Amino acid sequence: MSTESSPEPPPRLNVGVVGTGRAGSVLGAALKRAGHEVVAAYGVSDTSRLRAEALLPGVPLVPVEDVLAKADLVLVTIPDDSLEAFISGIVTQGLVTPGQLLVHASGRFGIGVLAEATAVGALPLALHPAMTLTGTSLDLDRLSGAPFGVTAPEALRPIAEALVVEMGGEPVWVPEQSRALYHAALANGANHLVTLVSQSVDLLASAGVEEPGRLLSPLLYAALDNALRQGDQALTGPVVRGDASSVAAHIEVIGEISPEARNAYIAMARLTADRALDAALLNPVNAAQLLEVLADAQDH
Repeated sequence: MSTESSPEPPPRLNVGVVGTGRAGSVLGAALKRAGHEVVAAYGVSDTSRLRAEALLPGVPLVPVEDVLAKADLVLVTIPDDSLEAFISGIVTQGLVTPGQLLVHASGRFGIGVLAEATAVGALPLALHPAMTLTGTSLDLDRLSGAPFGVTAPEALRPIAEALVVEMGGEPVWVPEQSRALYHAALANGANHLVTLVSQSVDLLASAGVEEPGRLLSPLLYAALDNALRQGDQALTGPVVRGDASSVAAHIEVIGEISPEARNAYIAMARLTADRALDAALLNPVNAAQLLEVLADAQDH
């Protein structure tokens, strides 16, 4: 018989969730699935309460002060613009316990927004799932392998990363000073991608194409895959070819459908041209006429 003792499992924590919206309810459920006990939650809206009932069944919905009183780990998942005032409020009211893990899931902020709580002994962590969440049980599978932007004091880094792994995610370290840029990059990619695709669907529908999504799907999936693998080298189309007449025609016909879409096309074409020039993909001679077309369109 082996005399070696098996490694002790990570400590199980009593978890409290403040804000049972899309992120809070799902992350709370993920921690529960990992073996932690969600002991209390706070949600205001009817939708938040329904999410809590679905994803955190049996967990009592109580006032904020009761959540903090019961929890070793407090998961704060409220709107970004409310986070700093909320932290200041719970510190002023004396609700923070020294040694309590205080975790937020905001992409925009690191641990600086938790400074007042840290000053009274809280252990600050910023764990942001870089994933679109619906607030349903489907998200638990989406978290599997999903990257989390992690920011924490160096001494707490192992705890932060362990919690992410337990939730099924992959920790990606983000320096404190880079959180705003990190979040801007994610929003620029994910949010504007939805707008761009929806706009393209609308334009195809205006062109009389049935099931525009079906037409776009293989093209866009391929373009996204190529872009992630090759970066600017994946650029194709009239801008990178310097086909000024095609770009001018696009601007004209899009403008007949939507001035807003026309302006967006011009801005994206200019950015694409600049990147193609920097990557030596666009011939400078061809670029001159193209940039002139874009400048003229911008002025009118």
